[in-house]
Amino acid sequence: MTEIGIIAVGGYNEMGRNMTGIRIDDEIIVLDMGLQLDRVQIHEDVEIDKMHSMDLIKIGAIPDDTVMKEVSGSVKAIVCTHGHLDHIGAVSKLAHRYKAPIIATPYTAELVRHEISDEKKFKVTNEVIPLRLGGTYNLTPDIQIEFIRIQHSIVDSAFAAIHTNDGIILYASDFKLDRTPTLGEPPDFQRLRKLGKEGVRAMITESTNSGLSGKTPSEQIAKDLVRDVLLGTEETDSGVLITTFSSHVARINAIIEAAEEMNRIPVLLGRSMERYISIAHTMNYIKFPDALEIHGNRNAVDKALKRISQDGKEKYLPIITGHQGEPDSILTRIANLETQFKIEPGDKVIFSANTIPSPMTMANRHALEIKLKMQGARLYENVHVSGHASREDHWELLRMIAPEQVIPSHGNMTMHASYVEMAEDAGYVFGDTVHIMRNGEEMVL
Repeated sequence: MTEIGIIAVGGYNEMGRNMTGIRIDDEIIVLDMGLQLDRVQIHEDVEIDKMHSMDLIKIGAIPDDTVMKEVSGSVKAIVCTHGHLDHIGAVSKLAHRYKAPIIATPYTAELVRHEISDEKKFKVTNEVIPLRLGGTYNLTPDIQIEFIRIQHSIVDSAFAAIHTNDGIILYASDFKLDRTPTLGEPPDFQRLRKLGKEGVRAMITESTNSGLSGKTPSEQIAKDLVRDVLLGTEETDSGVLITTFSSHVARINAIIEAAEEMNRIPVLLGRSMERYISIAHTMNYIKFPDALEIHGNRNAVDKALKRISQDGKEKYLPIITGHQGEPDSILTRIANLETQFKIEPGDKVIFSANTIPSPMTMANRHALEIKLKMQGARLYENVHVSGHASREDHWELLRMIAPEQVIPSHGNMTMHASYVEMAEDAGYVFGDTVHIMRNGEEMVL
């Protein structure tokens, strides 16, 4: 009989710095290595490339993987399920400690390579292996890793199924059950149902929005909302600025399409914007119209903003970073009067993002909004739908997979508790078949 252990390294006490170990006898697979963004000043452009991993562990910015030393066995693979920083942001700080390849979906693999090439402190020489959605990787004669297509707020997201001689462990982190996505295919429900029939020993799944009732609306709804707001600003010659998550390729694609309908030139501004979207374009996830501009470094951004205000704001649609009011992001710099682009009464600012509910972000965002309003901006907030499953999506997945054991991850105690209540409705028993784990613990099945 194989002994299977689940090691909660990070992301079980909080949202962020996700890292989980699956031990099959003495062979270990690590799932995700993420950053806790608000510990390093919640910014998609944060520069941690010069910081030491132990300092980052101390401030709680990356998972404390020193617990792995107490686990008997060796790490055979590091598996990354999607490209958000709370899942891949610590790879450049921790991966070099393990003699193991990094396996990721193709877009994620490309982002991981960029993270590694930016790293100033550590030499990360792990091989990066792209594995397509629906693909399987034979790790050992007894262990296979399979990527199952899912939808989330970044392209190329996957569930990781780990096949062992003793059943399947399903790592079902960030997801939404989106049947009408605007990029990519809907989740592979057929494969998920089949997995359920094959027998899943344990499912580890995110609990982020498990407390929100109903189901999360499709990205198609967000696309319609964005288009509705942008085309609704057409009667005006005023400036229109829109900000969203740099990594949300589908959303940015929808904004670019709306800009064309408005007869405005889409201009993408910001370092993270340039990285995520250029890679998506190079890898053919999206197509650019001929007129589109993209500027990453500060000098180029400032030049572009100056040119836009001189040429006439009504000709352009700047798509910029700063939806959380992050210091140093483009929108914050505009609000602080640090660029040549000045907000004039009647200019519109559209937030195609929710406010991340942490005190620091809420304070930053509040300050940003007040400054914009003082300059006469008209604000459109929350033109957005989430990339995370709500309660009924969780219910649906749980019934589909019917795992023997289920463990919520990717959330705080409140989120886990909401998940447990939902699982209890589905017939699971707390402490027996549904479990709350804390960072640093190992549970043996």
